[in-house]
Amino acid sequence: MDLTYTRLTCVDHIDGKDDSVYCSIFLTHCIMENGAKWPGCWRAVWIELVGAGSDGVAVCCMYDWWMMADYGFCHMKNGYNGVPMPKWNVSIVKKVVVILALVMLVVSLWPHASSLYDLTGEETLPAQLRGVVHWLNTAVRPQPDLAVDALGPETAVSPFGVNTFLQQEVEPEKRELSMQLLHDAGFTHIRQEFAWEDIEVHGKGDFEDRRNMAAIGAVDAWAKYDQIVDLADTYDIEIIARLSNPPSWTRALTDTIGPLAPPDNVADYGDFVAAVAERYQGRVRYYQLWNEPNGNEEWGLQDVNPEAYTALLCEGYQRIKEADPDAVVLAAALTPTLAMDGRHMNDLIFLQRMYNAGAGGCFDVFSAQGYGLWSGATDQRLRPTVINYPHNLLLRDMMVQNGDAHKPIWISEMGWNTVPEEIPANFGRVTEAEQAKYTVEAFQRQQEAWPWVGVNNVWFFKRPADWELGESWYYFRMMQPDFTPLPVFEAVAEYAVGEQAVEPMPGWVYMWHAWRPLLFSISAVILFYALLAYLMPGKRE
Repeated sequence: MDLTYTRLTCVDHIDGKDDSVYCSIFLTHCIMENGAKWPGCWRAVWIELVGAGSDGVAVCCMYDWWMMADYGFCHMKNGYNGVPMPKWNVSIVKKVVVILALVMLVVSLWPHASSLYDLTGEETLPAQLRGVVHWLNTAVRPQPDLAVDALGPETAVSPFGVNTFLQQEVEPEKRELSMQLLHDAGFTHIRQEFAWEDIEVHGKGDFEDRRNMAAIGAVDAWAKYDQIVDLADTYDIEIIARLSNPPSWTRALTDTIGPLAPPDNVADYGDFVAAVAERYQGRVRYYQLWNEPNGNEEWGLQDVNPEAYTALLCEGYQRIKEADPDAVVLAAALTPTLAMDGRHMNDLIFLQRMYNAGAGGCFDVFSAQGYGLWSGATDQRLRPTVINYPHNLLLRDMMVQNGDAHKPIWISEMGWNTVPEEIPANFGRVTEAEQAKYTVEAFQRQQEAWPWVGVNNVWFFKRPADWELGESWYYFRMMQPDFTPLPVFEAVAEYAVGEQAVEPMPGWVYMWHAWRPLLFSISAVILFYALLAYLMPGKRE
């Protein structure tokens, strides 16, 4: 191919200015005097042919190698269109590039799943097909940075945890039966609330419960919690003590701003958590400071405040570490929400503001919620505007970006809801069989693909009575109040005590996921330009 350039005068029809253009004698491409290169008919120029045997002005369509074109042509202003450019055939290199781009496109969009259910977590074919479209939109976006090789020791724990309400069981025998059943089912951790309002009931430093004087008189407010800790020792179960629910005396406005509102003075909270840590030093290792401070009225009937929660978190962290240096402090789990209405704040925004306020030095383990809502545990769709089981990956990415790659995430509440048809499905709706299957698959997915996740606490074991039968959240339970197990409890027990043949996901899969958007972009650009070249006028003549 002759790359000798001839200087021609021309007018660029894009801006109408006189320019000079240097064109190869085959006119396969032109270079403007200012260095710009016009690749294609969409950037045609008017060229006045000088000394070329014609006094007309041509509109010259110029193609280059990257346009995958093999010829150009000119249309003369005087109507003569007979200046065909010499053709040069598409080379084998171009064909190889197109084939490689096709392969790259397939690789970038090939899911790490063996079925549509494994990809979408959906049960029906129409929902699965919609899910594939949603997943494709997810797969080509930048992926979370999960830093799977930077983890600390708090991920090397058994994943089998469950939320309990043992403090609400009136009979001590039922607390013991609960712990025995959980131990036999393979659970190694319980997330148990040590309710501030139930321990320091009537005033600061007052640990006597006088709420039922007429019936039983004054009782030691610590007594039932002491029994829970004793039972945990007996049945070899670790307690994650959730420290929340302040008493009304901690607020000047008492419960008028909500029974879960934070105390006016964070030092009061610090004194309480220090008292708990001192009492159970060496027996309770894990403490979680608050729950869902970004919504669900768990910050009271007022606007949520990530900076205020960070102050409370740091106060509690410091006081617990002073009382028990070996204790492990968990930050509160954030409710996964898209709402930004004052009393709710998106968990990703809330977490970043926590980091901005200095929260990074005030917890050892971060916490997340793991609700599946309408899809199963295998759902691989991942967008900030979608709430599903793998939502914690977005929180993990934010932790990595803020220098906390070494810290794990523990899931505070995980589960699927079996609410009956006559009750609104505020948390999704699945069958009892699906609930059992999804919960087991949730543990499997965590063990196979989420090495940054430690304990995964099912929400929840049981309630002491059926007071909340009309509430949708009641139908997360694993067991009836009379200790009748539901399918989800039996399925998890069978899995937890059995031989778990779990194969961790190979490291190259994480790398493939990270590179997928770039591979897709490169292949899509190459194929797009190849298609344009194929559709150019005269190409197929």
